[in-house]
Order: sequence, then C-alpha cells, then structure tokens
Amino acid sequence: MHRHEHHHDQTLAELRDALTAGFWDERYGGSDRVWSGRPNQRLVEQVADLTPGTALDVACGEGGDAVWLAKQGWRVTAVDVSQVALSRVAQHAEEEGVADRLKVGFYDALADPRPAGRRTFDLVTVSFLHVPVPDFADVYRGIAEAVAPGGRLLVTAHHPDDVATGARHDHGPGLMFEPERVLETLGADRPGGPWEVEVADTPVREQETPDGPLAVRDTVVRLRRR
Repeated sequence: MHRHEHHHDQTLAELRDALTAGFWDERYGGSDRVWSGRPNQRLVEQVADLTPGTALDVACGEGGDAVWLAKQGWRVTAVDVSQVALSRVAQHAEEEGVADRLKVGFYDALADPRPAGRRTFDLVTVSFLHVPVPDFADVYRGIAEAVAPGGRLLVTAHHPDDVATGARHDHGPGLMFEPERVLETLGADRPGGPWEVEVADTPVREQETPDGPLAVRDTVVRLRRR
C-alpha cells in the first residue's frame, strides 16, 4: 500500500494518524528515499494530450510526479503533509533544473481538505491518497475546489479488486475505491453537472515485486470542469 503498512484492519484513529505530519516525517526520515523518484505511469498517460499550464500535485510525496510535470513545462505547486518530503521535492527540482517552475507548500488533508484557492489550477492531480471513508467526501471535494474552469482533476488510486486477488491488504473497509465513488462524491455522475467525465477507468498494470511482476488494478478518473 502507498499509505499504510500494518497488516491488520486499522481503527479510524489509526487510519487518520497515518495521514499526519508526524507519521510521514518519521517515515521519510527513516530512509534516504521512500519512492522511486519516477513519475506515476497513470499521470504520464493522462497528461500526454494536455497543454501545460498551472498544476497542483496533492500529497506529492518526494516529488516524482511534480518534478516530471515541471520538466514537461507545467508551473507546479507541490503540497504534502511532510516537511521532510517537501524538502526533498525542492532538492529534486533543483537537481533537475526546474526549481524556477516548482514551488512547495504544506497540506494537511484532515485539518483543512482544501489544498489551495478556489478554481485556480489547470490541472489538479492526486495519486494514491487513500483516506478513511468518513473523510473521503470532504477531502476530495476540497481538492476538487482547486480546479479552474476548463481545468482537469486527475485521481489515481488502488482499486478494491487488488484485495480480492491478494495483491494488497485493505487495512480497513472502503479504503480503496472505484471510479464511481469519485464521480458520485463530486456530482460528476449527474447530467448537466459541473464536470465532464473524460476518463473513468480501471486499467491493469504490472508492478515489480521481489517475487517478480504482479498484476495490479488502478482506479483512474479524469474530470474537466465545465
């Protein structure tokens, strides 16, 4: 799992604790690098046909996606709950020569689910941010507020099918989600609503593991604000 590691169904308090600055500062502080530094495959696929503009990367981690976007010409704001992670994003951007197109900021989803101003960014992307079911609507509606008219929201997540196949442990009911939850939460499933559904898919990819390639399924939703 991207967000949690304990192999038991966690309580709501435990799930929320795993979204805090203390949890992630400790996690990042215990290793020189937690993630690969490469951009998320689904992000690369979904922005290929978009014209670079302003982008917000929510829960950016160590900045693989944010730096890649900046290298494609986007002006990026990368936000996360961990200051340790944000310092690594800034360093990565400097090393890749895109520090002038990338800035970082603090974002605590549970304290305030809105990561930025209303209707500000041409692209808002959030990858593998799995929050407890009681917090899902507030967090994802808050994130969606940052999308400008004509802009896109891109959500990528682990699909619940991975629990059935044994590819992942769920850690609690409803933590993973299908595209339909995003559409229903944001009202994108209603005719004449504020969003045009450009992608609502559940593609499969191969994930490398110590035991060899493993087939995993993603939830991918791309919406355009009308």
